Amino acid sequence: MLTQLGYVRELVRYPVKSMAGVATESAFLGWHGLQGDRRFAFRRVNDNSGFPWLSASRLPELLLYQPLGLDENAVEPVPSHVRTPEGTDLALESAELTNSVAEKLGNAVELMKLRHGIFDEASVSVINLATIAGIGAELDQSLDTRRFRANVVIESDSTEAFAEDQWVGGTLVFGSEESGPMVKIIMRDERCVMLNFDPETVEPDARIMKTVVRLNQNCAGVYGTVVRTGRISLSQPIGLLAADKAA
Repeated sequence: MLTQLGYVRELVRYPVKSMAGVATESAFLGWHGLQGDRRFAFRRVNDNSGFPWLSASRLPELLLYQPLGLDENAVEPVPSHVRTPEGTDLALESAELTNSVAEKLGNAVELMKLRHGIFDEASVSVINLATIAGIGAELDQSLDTRRFRANVVIESDSTEAFAEDQWVGGTLVFGSEESGPMVKIIMRDERCVMLNFDPETVEPDARIMKTVVRLNQNCAGVYGTVVRTGRISLSQPIGLLAADKAA
């Protein structure tokens, strides 16, 4: 049985890992997440660790770089340019953009493209507005949804914070019928220090992550993998198939 949760409030791609997101009204959900999501990342040159990708946890200013020029009609929408924090528009694959990032980092980087995306845990991230509101209420402030960098922000019928934890093992179904696109929820989203950075100024506020640690073991939102492809849109209903029904 499909249990209605609410509807899609926001849809966001992050074309370049750790740079600003690009909101959209509609996107194709492919086998590797939203088409065009996290297809590019900067790699730290001469980094032999298991995770060489440059993220805002190491360089917060990455959040201030804004991808531009996505063609929503393309099979794989990717940006043509990126606006730097200084307000200059540079071609995505230009030496000028790479140099801009490298200078701020103080180390050489190179832009990489992976056809199937560059994800930390899974290809789709989801969070409920009630969770963001619950965290904000503890801090007596309204939190910008962009801090949480989710692909799908849900406005649910419930006001319970961290209700997403109960979805793990189940499957989200987009649309009013069980034949719609589907995402299997596989794990909670354990947060890192990126949560603390204001998406407009990158000013840090350590209270935010500390609050998530205290309230829910440092988890807010969930990760999922795609089990049925299709187009998803703003205001689209979202239902949940319980684990025994989704198997």
